[in-house]
Amino acid sequence: MGVFTYQSEIVSAIPPAKMFKACVLDGDSLIPKIVPQAFKSVEYIQGNGSQFNCMIQKVEAPDKENFEYIYSVIEGDPLMNKLEKITYEIKLEASPAGGSICKTTSKYYTIGDVELKEEAIKEGKEKASGILFKAIEAYLLANSDAY
Repeated sequence: MGVFTYQSEIVSAIPPAKMFKACVLDGDSLIPKIVPQAFKSVEYIQGNGSQFNCMIQKVEAPDKENFEYIYSVIEGDPLMNKLEKITYEIKLEASPAGGSICKTTSKYYTIGDVELKEEAIKEGKEKASGILFKAIEAYLLANSDAY
């Protein structure tokens, strides 16, 4: 088994506490409402907290005080029969402009000698994260009284 790691950052105008609440704490109800073309529903089976038909995620470590959230995709389409799991470590930090910086570390645990193409991972990750994060940001800006 090998591990491929990818890191990314997305900047938002929304402060970390608001973004964390929307993305993590209220994500199960808010995300399907904001991007229904990507998420039909979010149902928590284990833990607290698209182009794929199904995926099961396990929450590893939510940290509300430090705006950190670690979860793993442990079953489903994203694993493509090539991955044991994918772990995402997310941290929201305050930006100098008053918004937030979302720092994500993605770890892909491959099965056997499978090799992943870095460009394909980068492209898919940036597209998915950017769309979701920007959709939540737009919703919060338009509905500032909701949070």
